[in-house]
Amino acid sequence: MISARAAMWSLVLIAAVVAAIAMLLPPIPQPQWYHIFADQRGFLGIPNFNNVVSNFPFAAVGLWGLVFLVRASRWQDGIHFLDRRERWPYLMVFLGLILTAAGSSYYHLQPENMTLVWDRLPMMIVMMSLLAAIVAERVSLRAGLLLMPLLVFIGVISVLQWRVSEIRGAGDLRFYAALQLYSVLFLVIALLLRSPYTRGKDLAIVAGFYVLAKILEALDRPIFEFGHIVSGHTLKHLAAAGAGYWILRMLRKRRPLALG
Repeated sequence: MISARAAMWSLVLIAAVVAAIAMLLPPIPQPQWYHIFADQRGFLGIPNFNNVVSNFPFAAVGLWGLVFLVRASRWQDGIHFLDRRERWPYLMVFLGLILTAAGSSYYHLQPENMTLVWDRLPMMIVMMSLLAAIVAERVSLRAGLLLMPLLVFIGVISVLQWRVSEIRGAGDLRFYAALQLYSVLFLVIALLLRSPYTRGKDLAIVAGFYVLAKILEALDRPIFEFGHIVSGHTLKHLAAAGAGYWILRMLRKRRPLALG
């Protein structure tokens, strides 16, 4: 375990390194082949059926999470949250999952740069809100709550900056990609911080689901060609929803360390 001060300086240093690397790279436009998914089968009049309906677990987990947080707000025994304000970033996480279901479904009905914006915006809301939740619990509640709107704003700006760059004919994904990389590294550093709750190592599983989702996304066509049953991108949605579920599972099962 490391101190909160050391962790914050590590996160600042990592942010500087990731930013420097991103600046040194040439602009990265959105490749148009990205929109050509392996499984383009339609069903019931819905194009790209599997890639559309595989977003429903995001909505299910998001709704489940919101219900849990509303119920938790009525409990005063400190079972799941030592301070009720710790729920706020998680409210944004689960709301973001619901928006991800809508945005990603919309994108997969007609995959192109314009619709991809609505896929990426809610995902950044989820990721940035989770980082704020970690800061609130493991570093400082006040700092986490103050950082939440700033982090969400930065995440949204990274998507909008990419979209504007594409419209201007000079697409650049560096800012967006750098934030995604930083989010994973943030989770790794967070594991070295003392959590006031049990189940603190569950964040490693959340990060694992995210990495798995990225691997499945990259293997979209090879997986689909293995029997033409399901594509890697469809499985990516399920893995990413699994990360959201594991966050909810962590919250439901954890207890303050004082209670064991």
